[in-house]
Amino acid sequence: MRRIISALAVTAAAAATLAAVSTGTAEAAPPHTPVVFVHGYLNTGVVWAPARAAFQDAGYKSSELFTYSYDFNASNKVSARGLAAFVEKVKADTGSDKVDIVNHSMGGMVSLWYVKELGGASSVARIASLAGAHHGTYTAGLCSIAFASCKEMTPGSDFLNTLTSGDETPGPVEYRTWYSPCDGVINPYTSTKLQGATNTLLPCEPHFGYLADSRLLSQVAAFTAES
Repeated sequence: MRRIISALAVTAAAAATLAAVSTGTAEAAPPHTPVVFVHGYLNTGVVWAPARAAFQDAGYKSSELFTYSYDFNASNKVSARGLAAFVEKVKADTGSDKVDIVNHSMGGMVSLWYVKELGGASSVARIASLAGAHHGTYTAGLCSIAFASCKEMTPGSDFLNTLTSGDETPGPVEYRTWYSPCDGVINPYTSTKLQGATNTLLPCEPHFGYLADSRLLSQVAAFTAES
């Protein structure tokens, strides 16, 4: 009799599980940490369309992906303050206490200033930097006379001296960068590397190729999705 009761109990449990799955009441997968994409110089948030697609292919919901757009000619300090406000809004809208940041080019400077100088480390879990201009680029000399952001992006600027002094990867944030000798814009291309980060050398990736390389973007999505 006990065997019959036990078998009936197992059958009932299995049936309940199947019913829950069929009616959509099964336990949902835990949400991802919201991702904030930060573009670089001469770009806007629309450049992240391929990245958003790659992240959704990796299991992210559209409601977990956010793009921050800013005036790329303005001081990176101003852009970083804007990023700080944007992150707070994302946290409030999603109920998350942290975000992950994926940046490209000058967006690396904006992100790092936010984390290092504006207290953003407590609100960021991971930073994935694609060709980030963390130590500047001599290419910025082409526009440094006209625009504050370019002047700050020139190696040796006061902005960069402050940004790279002391700990380059502050706080409990997990940092990873991707850089390539084929970049063509970040000069020197090793400017992207950060002490304390996982720095990933790509054999040959042009500067704007990072934004459309589906294999690379999938790798970035896997990094931010780590528990």
